[in-house]
Amino acid sequence: MENTTEIKAVNISKSYQNDKKVKLEVLKSISLEIEKSKITVIVGASGAGKSTLLHILAGLDTPDEGAVFYNNKNIFEFNENELSIFRNKNIGLVFQFHHLLPEFTAEENVFIPQLIKDTSLDKAKERASELLELVGLSNRATHKPSELSGGEQQRVAVARALANDPQIIFADEPTGNLDTVNSEAIHKIILELRDKYKKTLVIVTHNRGLVNFADNVFEMKDGKLL
Repeated sequence: MENTTEIKAVNISKSYQNDKKVKLEVLKSISLEIEKSKITVIVGASGAGKSTLLHILAGLDTPDEGAVFYNNKNIFEFNENELSIFRNKNIGLVFQFHHLLPEFTAEENVFIPQLIKDTSLDKAKERASELLELVGLSNRATHKPSELSGGEQQRVAVARALANDPQIIFADEPTGNLDTVNSEAIHKIILELRDKYKKTLVIVTHNRGLVNFADNVFEMKDGKLL
């Protein structure tokens, strides 16, 4: 039988110290499995630990204890360079705030990550054009972020996350700052990424619309999965 698990997290714990040197347990021995080519949504109140968990699953943060496995390899056994290469090849990231480079056009924001991966400029531009068409922004390719609406900027951010054709997309409140119309546009793109391109999506959100078409939903409370 084919293994349907894309990511496996085992006993993930994470704590921080506040300004008064008091230890705050953010994640408490969390274990979960993320299925391939499915939409997994993580919900919970602010401060429940959702974003911290997402960052650890994506290799952006390290746990105090526990392991995260991709293809039976614990990414926290990689050295810094190996982990960076792994993320660049396998993972796309979309945040609540788009973090586009303001001095570059939409097209340039999408093809720059490919140049970092040593893709030729011609191929990077071709890929950027395809992705901007996917997110409905072919006619805005030469516009800088300041010339785009909030929804358009977020769609450019989605295109950028797909630049290196990662299998896994992590999104932290991708519609958190958007109105209903733009939120629905992002929802449509997310569904297409799963249904047409077979991507694995892991999304932290308060948006009930995203929850409604998730394949799997995890709820977090006080650093634990319910």
